[in-house]
Amino acid sequence: MMKCKTVSSKLIAKLGISFLVTILIIGTVYILLTFFFVKKFYSQTTQRLNVNVANHLIEEKFKNTSPFLQDGSVNKSLFDDIMHDMMAVNRAIEVYLLNESGEILYSVVLDHSNPNKPLKKVRLQPIQQFIHNNQEYILGDDPREAGKKNIFSAGYFEKDNHKGYIYIILSSQSYQQICDSLFEEYFTKLSIQSTLLTMFFALLVGGASIWFLTKSLRIIIHYVNKFKEGDLCSRIPNAQQSDLSVLAVTYNNMAQTIAENIKEIESINKFRKELIANVSHDLRTPLTAIRGYIETLKMKDESIKVDDRNEFMTIIEKSACYLSNLVNHLFEYSKLETKDIELNEEPFYISDLIFDLRARYKILAEEKNIQLLVTVKSPIPPVMADVGLIERAIQNILDNAIKFTPVGGKIVIYVSSKFEKVSIKIKDNGPGIQKQNQELIFNRHVQRTITYKEEGIGLGLAIVKKIMELHKTNIKVKSFMNRGSVFEFDLPCYHISN
Repeated sequence: MMKCKTVSSKLIAKLGISFLVTILIIGTVYILLTFFFVKKFYSQTTQRLNVNVANHLIEEKFKNTSPFLQDGSVNKSLFDDIMHDMMAVNRAIEVYLLNESGEILYSVVLDHSNPNKPLKKVRLQPIQQFIHNNQEYILGDDPREAGKKNIFSAGYFEKDNHKGYIYIILSSQSYQQICDSLFEEYFTKLSIQSTLLTMFFALLVGGASIWFLTKSLRIIIHYVNKFKEGDLCSRIPNAQQSDLSVLAVTYNNMAQTIAENIKEIESINKFRKELIANVSHDLRTPLTAIRGYIETLKMKDESIKVDDRNEFMTIIEKSACYLSNLVNHLFEYSKLETKDIELNEEPFYISDLIFDLRARYKILAEEKNIQLLVTVKSPIPPVMADVGLIERAIQNILDNAIKFTPVGGKIVIYVSSKFEKVSIKIKDNGPGIQKQNQELIFNRHVQRTITYKEEGIGLGLAIVKKIMELHKTNIKVKSFMNRGSVFEFDLPCYHISN
């Protein structure tokens, strides 16, 4: 029980840690994405609000004054006035005068401290795209830092035979530094607060979720423990509806198989104990007879008459034969019980085998004045089976029939073919078998005791049943008291290919 609880606790701890780590990763990614999109949203909003700043500057400042002097140089005083006016409104902007090829002719910036090498020329493609569609979110080159992009406003002008662009950076380098600093500060604060809140809610929600999710697992562990403690009927209820239905159904099937195997082992052990007891009883009678008559012969050797001596020797011989048959039957039944025999199936004509057996049993039948007949409904196709084992099974049935058929009786073997099978029936007119015992006669440990005087050892029909099971068929019996019995089994037909 403690071991199962430990395994369960470890699993819950691993699930909890995994859940917490997952929540922290998701939270971190969420915070980063949030800051990224917030920053992008602010930049896009700033650009959209200042989309016409460059055109407004051109219209207002270049209306009466040219951005260039008569000698072609830049009118710096004009741009100084422009910068002075614009800085009063927005200190984050930088103004650049570009020629038609994008070269920077003059710039007006608030902060001149720049460790990076400034650009001498910017790409015109984003500027032209902005001018033609100023509703889009477009980033252009930052003249103060190579490779960096920034939001801007731009406008095209033509004045006194001079053409070019006014290029206004809406987010200056100093502004970006302030934003980055605030970003780091807010990100740190938000990360700490979010982490604490995430851990709290992860523990709260995760604990409840894990408890709910592992409910089925705890139920399975409960029933597994009951099975381990000896309750072989312990099964998980409603296994198909369980959250872990595959595991629950697999456990139920496994438990059912184990329970059936245990019952089978117990039955086999019981059978073996009873078999040993019955065999011991069967061995005791002939051994006692052999020992008794041998001692009599030794003690009264000279006084025993010749006829008595011959009778004693005959009894000893019969007892020895009985022991030999018993050992052979036990060996054969043991091999069949443990399935230590491999079928050697081959096609053969069952009618030929039965006629051969009839010839061999004819003398035994005549000794009791018993008619042994064979009735064959032709044509009979060949069958596919182990000829040696089938011969053994029919012999055992015939031995049993001759033993119990009274003097002057009759035994008939019927052979017929129907529905791709050949049927063999062996009918006698003996005393019959009581209805409640008809299925039990094939089980060695429940057969009625057959005495030594009847010359039976009780394994013949049990061997027949095992042989039929190997051939995946059944031996059936029908019997009526004082009217005889019929033993019947089927074998599959064998079709000869052309």
